[in-house]
Amino acid sequence: MEKDFLGKLMVPVILVAAAVLGLSAFFIVPPGEVAVKTRLGAIVDSYSEGMHFKMPLLESITKFSIQIQRADIKTQAFSKDLQTMNVGLVVNHRIQKETVVSIYRNLGPRYVSNIVDPAVQEVFKAISARYSAERIISERNELVEAINVEVKERLSKKEIIVTDISVTDLDFTDQFLKAVEDKQVAEQQAMMSEKLVVKAKRDAEQAIAKSRGEAEALRMQREQVTPMLIELRKVDAQLKAIEKWNGVLPGYVGAGVPFVSLDAKR
Repeated sequence: MEKDFLGKLMVPVILVAAAVLGLSAFFIVPPGEVAVKTRLGAIVDSYSEGMHFKMPLLESITKFSIQIQRADIKTQAFSKDLQTMNVGLVVNHRIQKETVVSIYRNLGPRYVSNIVDPAVQEVFKAISARYSAERIISERNELVEAINVEVKERLSKKEIIVTDISVTDLDFTDQFLKAVEDKQVAEQQAMMSEKLVVKAKRDAEQAIAKSRGEAEALRMQREQVTPMLIELRKVDAQLKAIEKWNGVLPGYVGAGVPFVSLDAKR
């Protein structure tokens, strides 16, 4: 009976084992990925999305994404004037199906940590060392562009396509940031003072020009005053006095001398 029991027990075990082996004989590659199959450590081929066959126990599968992947990299670097900065970078990259076998053979599945991360850090440190800290702050776009060009060229030789690199964090020491802020305030004050000086100079030049114009006008008026003009103005003044006279002669002239009355009744 014991043999019969063991025989009955082995049947489901064998069936389960056969089912497991049968299922393990196939593998599925989802969209956006590519798989590399190895047999006893040797690369067989790469496979695109879909279901594929493999030999159980003898062959293994390693999958890679061929979609754009994001790598977050943090590093510390120094500017040209030896200011310390902590940097966070985002590297968007991808690989292609045509090169996945070469990448697996030469770089391995951990190509991001082994190749991408150190290459980006090295390029950033080398380029940032060419800029002063103030230039890194004011010309950040130029710095990022230079990093993009250098990293893309370097990693393309490793068959890794870098689509974009961005600097998400760029932090200097508080002392340096305070010094930069104080300098900017001083520069703004200097510019304001310079504007005030320019305005004062312009106002002074306008006042001088106005004074010169008035002096020239007075000079021209003096040149135009002639003896004949003086006589004409005297006559004009006498005519205006006659127009205002009411017909009554004054009773006295200077020194209290009385006028002779023309009134017969008086």
